[in-house]
Amino acid sequence: MMVRAKAPLRLGLAGGGTDIAAYYSIYGGNVLNATVDMYAYCIIEPNDERKIVFKAPDLDVIEEYLPEEKITHQNVLALHSGVYNRIVSDYNKHKPLSFTMTTYSDAPAGSGLGSSSTMVVAVIKAFVEWLNLPLGEYDIASLAYKIEREDLKLSGGKQDQYAATFGGFNFMEFYNDERVIVNPLRLKRWIRNELEASLVLYYTGISRESSNIINQQIENTNKKNKVSMDNMHELKKQAVFMKEALLKGDMKSFSGCLLNGWLAKKKIADAITNPFLDELYQYALDNGAESAKISGAGGGGFMMLYCDPRRRVQLVRALKSRGGVVLTPSFTEIGTQAWTIFNR
Repeated sequence: MMVRAKAPLRLGLAGGGTDIAAYYSIYGGNVLNATVDMYAYCIIEPNDERKIVFKAPDLDVIEEYLPEEKITHQNVLALHSGVYNRIVSDYNKHKPLSFTMTTYSDAPAGSGLGSSSTMVVAVIKAFVEWLNLPLGEYDIASLAYKIEREDLKLSGGKQDQYAATFGGFNFMEFYNDERVIVNPLRLKRWIRNELEASLVLYYTGISRESSNIINQQIENTNKKNKVSMDNMHELKKQAVFMKEALLKGDMKSFSGCLLNGWLAKKKIADAITNPFLDELYQYALDNGAESAKISGAGGGGFMMLYCDPRRRVQLVRALKSRGGVVLTPSFTEIGTQAWTIFNR
């Protein structure tokens, strides 16, 4: 028997940063995001060899453990052991499990597409399928958040876990009582098609530690830094404006929200941009882009660019001339999925 699971990566369209507890616990957060056809994958193969093996071939890492109730060793694949520890303690009566787990992702860590949280969701979903756990979408997303933020003490926001679990276009609301509301957007097909035709992803080649940027943002929020707070409030407003623009198919306003969101985001923490990214941004505008933003926390990873579809070929050629990776992703409507294979 073999269990497979996958979860989609996401594009943060607007409001990213307001999903951090230091902010939403006081002011409430709003985020607009959409999942794309890039995934984190997990495969679980139960075994009778009394051992746990974690394999991440895209990272060239293999880790092996005895089937303990809790893995406490320092390891590279902390996300994997973090999920395992929670599943065993909360859902398997503290009984160790024996298996081989293989994971890989379509995007590198630090890409700004939520790859780490998406991987956690995929791993949880694989355990849900294997052990037949009674966890719904909100349960999986909440558990993924707790594993990363509470158990592993990793800095970050809250949108990625919910995007990977639910899939599609979602307007998310975050509240101070840890309540989360995921509002799926029912976009007309032509609006979705137009957006796909207008977006380009460019991998800057810089993989960054989002936690450093987020910690600076948290510090600015806790200190009530006026510039940072004013622009966090602006990010929240732009998420609402962009949601309205998308539902109406007002692409000019969508592009304006993307630009305004990036201008606000750059001011909430110093590390969000740098001279390289600023130069790349201007280069993209000079070669066909109408607006753009760095996906995720900032500092590197993927740049998301919006352009007139008539100029997309020109923009793609210009970006490719700089090296790096250019992608034109499609949106996906389905969140994390899992299935069992018996005959391989």
